[in-house]
Order: sequence, then C-alpha cells, then structure tokens
Amino acid sequence: WLCHVDDDNYVNPGALLSLLSAFPQEGDVYVGKPSLDHPIHTHELLESNKTKEVQFWFATGGAGFCLSRRLAEKMAPWASGPRFEQTSAVIRLPDDCTVGFIVERRLGISMVHSSMFHSHLENLLLLTPSNIPLQVTLSYGLFENKMNSVELNRLFSKEDDPSRFKTVHCLLYPLTSWCP
Repeated sequence: WLCHVDDDNYVNPGALLSLLSAFPQEGDVYVGKPSLDHPIHTHELLESNKTKEVQFWFATGGAGFCLSRRLAEKMAPWASGPRFEQTSAVIRLPDDCTVGFIVERRLGISMVHSSMFHSHLENLLLLTPSNIPLQVTLSYGLFENKMNSVELNRLFSKEDDPSRFKTVHCLLYPLTSWCP
C-alpha cells in the first residue's frame, strides 16, 4: 500500500489497517474521501491546443488516500519522475486531482469512497466521540472562519492541544507515558 496523508493530519494505524485489510491483496484499489459530492469537471489539454471535457472522482489529499501497490505500479507511465507534473499540467489541477485523473481516466479504475478519512474542509464537530476511534485520518484547521477540530473530553487545554490530536492519541493509546 501507498498512502498519502498531509503532515497536519492524525493517522489512526489500527483503523487504517482494518480498512485496508478489507480489500483483496492483489486488487487495484484507490480509496479515500472526495471533498466534492460530484465528480470534478475540467478540460484535458490535447495535441495541437485542443481540449476535451473530462470528469472524474478524486480523493482529497487533505483527508488522505491510499493506493494498492499494484495500482500504484500501473500509474507509473503518468506518475513516475517528471511525468506526474506533466500529467498535472494536462488538466491544470493540483496533485490530489491528478491522482484521481490517472486512476479513473487513464486506467479506468473507480475510486472507493470512504467516510473514514477527514479533512479540515468538513465540519469535524459532526464526528461523535464514539466514532472517532474508527476513523482513519483526522485533520483540523479553519472551517467557515472558525477553528475546526473534533470535540472530545478535554484531557489537554485548547492552547496545549489545538488540533485535539494529543487527546485523540490518549483516547486510542491511554498507556502512553505523557497521557494524563
């Protein structure tokens, strides 16, 4: 497996392993959470400055996503070395969109939508404390001009734990030496 997760996310290894173990070992799997409720529409640049309208799903990089090894290897003609930036330029969209474009448009493989990946672009207060241990990734940041993070019993102050990641960690691993 190859998983991409932004450096400001919390990864729950147990939930990640549980999710990935549900897929066939030799399958072509692209799993993540889209930030849109519909496929993205864009124009692909073709030879001689022509364009073609394309649409595809993509997993938002801010929430994280995973690719099976087999699928990642199949992506090499469009993603290896400088080819990834070249492919990105063809659709004029960022890296997470480019991954979706390669998987869905070049390889014809559908993205598996998972609600267990979370970015700061969604209202994280909607996650209940009992569901948090089941989530693969959690993020935090500004959402609608307010600080956006999961809500849990405060083991640490907002100043000491603005992301709530320390609190999440202590919920998952209460025997950690620095957990209260």
